[in-house]
Amino acid sequence: MRIFTYLLKNASPKIEYYSRFSPSPLSIKQFLDFGRDNACEKTSFMFLRKELPVRLANTMREVNLLPDKLLSQPSVRLVQKWYMQSFVELLDYENRKPEDCEALNDFLELLIEIRNRHNDVVPTMAQGVIEYKEKFGFDPFISSNVQYFLDRFYTNRISFRMLINQHTLLFGDDTNPAHPKHFGSIDPACSVAEVVRDAYDTAKMLCEKFYLDAPELQIEEFDMKAPKKPIQAVYVPSHLFHMLFELFKNSMRATVELHENSEQGLPPIKAKVTLGKEDLSIKISDRGGGVPLRKIDRLFNYTYSTAPTPSLQPGSVPLAGFGYGLPISRLYARYFQGDLKLYSMEGVGTDAVIYLKALSSESFERLPVFNKSAWRHYTTTPEADDWSNPSTEPRDASKSNFKANR
Repeated sequence: MRIFTYLLKNASPKIEYYSRFSPSPLSIKQFLDFGRDNACEKTSFMFLRKELPVRLANTMREVNLLPDKLLSQPSVRLVQKWYMQSFVELLDYENRKPEDCEALNDFLELLIEIRNRHNDVVPTMAQGVIEYKEKFGFDPFISSNVQYFLDRFYTNRISFRMLINQHTLLFGDDTNPAHPKHFGSIDPACSVAEVVRDAYDTAKMLCEKFYLDAPELQIEEFDMKAPKKPIQAVYVPSHLFHMLFELFKNSMRATVELHENSEQGLPPIKAKVTLGKEDLSIKISDRGGGVPLRKIDRLFNYTYSTAPTPSLQPGSVPLAGFGYGLPISRLYARYFQGDLKLYSMEGVGTDAVIYLKALSSESFERLPVFNKSAWRHYTTTPEADDWSNPSTEPRDASKSNFKANR
């Protein structure tokens, strides 16, 4: 921690300087046009050597508004150290010339190193929140602030990795030979149904490993402009896969656990992909019993899960349990101006709908900005609710003394 303290002391003026700038959101079309038509490593270098520190500085300033007891947790301190180290390393390129080939190569290698360093940011920060909650608990005010922060923190991380991946895939050696038509991480003709099928197949393997069975999948497509053609989109397939994989995991678990002893077998999971003028929508429908309305919002809380918390074993992927799958998936959807919604009927099942922008020119990054509005969110005490607030748990009507007049 001495190194962290030293870095913090020396880098603080630079963090404050870069945090004064707002991030520059890009659209999928801008990412694509640059990669396809005029990819220039010097141009990318000059943009990223400022934009990456700006995005880091914005989130690093915001981290410091969290409660001191949360910041003191070992996992949170570790994440701060990673961010500080990456920020300081990027500062070395402030004044290096883009005409210097060695500087370009060093910068490329640094981005790969930073990306690898930040691989475990999501579970490590989540572990820090769990550490804090187990020691001190959460009051509603702190819980709201932590939820607000993590949404912004993880969104920032998604955007940070997006910029790094585009640069390293376009100008490095880690291009994917399986996808030669991709421009960076973007597929200009992404077959949505294929990604749906891939996500389902991966989740199915996991489900069969845990439950020895898995529901089948039925896919339907409808393009309002060309009803008989398969739907394609300009999008980041890895983002879409992440969202769908999480939804399929949840649907499979609910379906198997509800119907595992049914004589009729497991009802299928249905996927419907539609393309309209503004939205590309993907609905995943299951017959897994649904969720009560009062619990829907909890499903997007980072520390909420309906499954037992598994232990993190190297190389293993739990079917459920850590509680950040759905909220992170929603952030991926919202990152390019989409959304993820859940519609559930208790006793029947759940429809999960991913909304994406139909036009890549409208799919701009949705980025958090550290400013006075964000600062006020952490410092303003919430006012009393101006609606009646009954018990959060349902009453047992059979024990009530109240009898209705008929």
